[in-house]
Amino acid sequence: MAAAAGLLAGLGLFLIWWSCWQLPQGAPRPDRVDHLHELLLRAGVERVSSAGLLFSCACLGLLAVVLFYLPTRSLPIAFCFGLFGAYLPLAAVRWRARRRTALLRQLWPDVVDHLRSAIRAGLSLPEALTQLGEKGPEQLRHFFIDFGSEYRAGGQFDQSLTVLKDRLADPVADRIIEALRLTREVGGSDLGRLLGTLAGFLRDNARTRSELEARQSWTVNAARLAVAAPWLVLMLLATRPEAVAAYNSSAGWLVLSGGLLVSVVCYRVMLSIGTLPADERVLR
Repeated sequence: MAAAAGLLAGLGLFLIWWSCWQLPQGAPRPDRVDHLHELLLRAGVERVSSAGLLFSCACLGLLAVVLFYLPTRSLPIAFCFGLFGAYLPLAAVRWRARRRTALLRQLWPDVVDHLRSAIRAGLSLPEALTQLGEKGPEQLRHFFIDFGSEYRAGGQFDQSLTVLKDRLADPVADRIIEALRLTREVGGSDLGRLLGTLAGFLRDNARTRSELEARQSWTVNAARLAVAAPWLVLMLLATRPEAVAAYNSSAGWLVLSGGLLVSVVCYRVMLSIGTLPADERVLR
């Protein structure tokens, strides 16, 4: 009791000291990034908000709890599978984001080559980007069609580039767009050489990353199998009344909680070992 009172008193003194320090007037505050919204954009899901994704997770988790509780009459087992059900929409969005990022990684060199050819033909940067809506890769044409409409409506090249970059939500697209923005601002005659070098670098990076991902895919699949196997066994055990009665006790709650914690920690550790680091959007 004395230790808890001392901890609370120390925490209160720290908060009082912390409140005495304020940011100076006019100091820029870091923008809060909505990671769920960015994940949805990376997955190509533009019509679903972060709140909608969280609501889907909650509804699916509740549905899984009901579906597992009705036949087993075991709240601990239903709660565990409810957590898995709640994570399912988020896992699907992340899987789709990874697939889309891998696909775009193969398409960006072609986009750069189209830009290089259009600029060599005498087109301006806005015209070259707009032309990608007709001659670029089919998976990206609607983005550049919308860019052309945005640019013709407002005539603001920087603003149109910002909107395009936010919609693409891709680190490679960020580098390409910022290079085009810088070239537009400072000028120069080496844009064709810059785009050629960038296209070669992107092709080498995509080829190397694809080879590494193919070699390390067995580690990722093994991690997923190792996590799923015990819970599949638990699903089979839930068909036996004596097993359900054992898990309904306090010891059963403890065993399932510990198993869930170990599964999550080990899965994250194995993924951190077996997967390549993802490109970060440093030029967002």
